[in-house]
Amino acid sequence: MFGQGGPVKVYVATRPMDFRKGIDGLALAVQEMFGLDPFCGAVFVFRSKRADRIKLLVWDQTGMVLVHKRLEGGKFVWPQVRDGVMRMSSAQLAALFEGLDWRLVRPERARRPLAAG
Repeated sequence: MFGQGGPVKVYVATRPMDFRKGIDGLALAVQEMFGLDPFCGAVFVFRSKRADRIKLLVWDQTGMVLVHKRLEGGKFVWPQVRDGVMRMSSAQLAALFEGLDWRLVRPERARRPLAAG
């Protein structure tokens, strides 16, 4: 979904965020909550109190991008609300963004290639 050809790091705020915040407010939240640089290229994910909306914040090397999505008739599956931040894979983020249960997405095991000969 995001990233320049390789895997992207995804950080998820587990507590709901004030959705009146825009790019600058969320970039400040990244620094305060995540302890990270909002310009590092990672995707930062925030949810609304009702869990029917999410915001994604990412620096794409040319500018700060803010994506806001509202589900019609449903809620996003969200990690247990607690203090802190959690990591998520790019595939899990794609499932979350589609309104699917991202917890069902498991990374495929890397298989060792068979030796030739």
